[in-house]
Amino acid sequence: MNPLRGFLLSQNSDFWQARRHKPERSMKISRKTFFKGLAFGTLALPGVLRMLGWHSEAQQSGGPAVINGQRYQWKMVTTWPPNFPILQEGCELFARWVHQMSGGRLEIQVFAGGELVPPLETFDAVRNGVAEMGSGAAYYWAGKIPAAQFFASVPFGMNAQQLNSWLLAGEGLKLWRELYARYNLVPFPAGNTGVQMGGWFNRQINNLHDLKGLKMRIPGLGGKVLEKAGGSPVLLAGSELYTGLERGVIDATEWIGPFHDYKMGFHQIARYYYTPGWHEPGTTLELIVAKDKFDALPADLQATVETAAIRMNEWTLAAMEAANAEYLEKIRQVRRLEIRPFPDEVLDQLRAYTQEVVEELADSDPFARRVYDSYTAFRQKATAWADLSERQYYERLSKPAGRMQ
Repeated sequence: MNPLRGFLLSQNSDFWQARRHKPERSMKISRKTFFKGLAFGTLALPGVLRMLGWHSEAQQSGGPAVINGQRYQWKMVTTWPPNFPILQEGCELFARWVHQMSGGRLEIQVFAGGELVPPLETFDAVRNGVAEMGSGAAYYWAGKIPAAQFFASVPFGMNAQQLNSWLLAGEGLKLWRELYARYNLVPFPAGNTGVQMGGWFNRQINNLHDLKGLKMRIPGLGGKVLEKAGGSPVLLAGSELYTGLERGVIDATEWIGPFHDYKMGFHQIARYYYTPGWHEPGTTLELIVAKDKFDALPADLQATVETAAIRMNEWTLAAMEAANAEYLEKIRQVRRLEIRPFPDEVLDQLRAYTQEVVEELADSDPFARRVYDSYTAFRQKATAWADLSERQYYERLSKPAGRMQ
């Protein structure tokens, strides 16, 4: 006798009679009895799933059997400084969530930038097997994969919710994974900073001429745009920014937003804080996993990693928004500091340079062209909707929460 049928018969002698004469009622009885058995431990869930054939769908997803007793111990390396709030904190939370959801079958030890490998070697560390996974931002690898920059941030481009929509509901993630597969990596969106600030300066930016010769820490496509404006982009890890700005190695730096910028102490050594962050209107952070290691996981652990990454993605943006709102007030209280908007003249020219930069990137590589075309097509539709919804709300209904100092 089928074990499930035998169990149901033992629980309710009228079950099969009811099923024969009243099919709809029998469905309800069987469902009730079925879950009663689960609740009292009479049926083991993995065994029931196998009896019902649910394991076959999971196996077709590319991983081995749904559940096995094997335990995995992984390492994660990151580009973030030790104890760095929200970004490094999110990696620690990710590891904890995976441990909880997997029942301890997947353990992840997290190493901040410099603890196992230098911050900007995270990409190579994962692809070469030093660690199974890493955390950073795709524009850090622009020298290796120019097209990857589209998956982090494009100057004057999409914001956080639009990027998430393109990645998760459009074809962005599919393209991203196709690109990274060449490097034995599987990427996941795992956080977003939201709209960033424009950066810290010790001289005013009143026109485009003020950008000429400016040595500024600014990564990705934003750095290329600054270069066209006559500036000199410099790529430094986060842990090097304060001393670099203090000692004049760089003349200016962008970082993230009020919370992290205040924690870094930039308000102590810079005079002007500019807005908006034209270079990073919403920056996706990434989780990268060695593809061979990911493919070797059982399908349920693959789903666990992906689910934890999505949770990290949402948590990071929420934490950023809350912390930036709080710390903006602290920054406003710094007497010698001026919060200034970039002049429209400067933004208009930077926007024109951005168009040149992204077109040159798309022309340089067929895959970059595919990504650019997908990004642009999605953005056009998203912008049309935003103009009709959010822009109307902000301009006509929402009152400013403060004043520009």
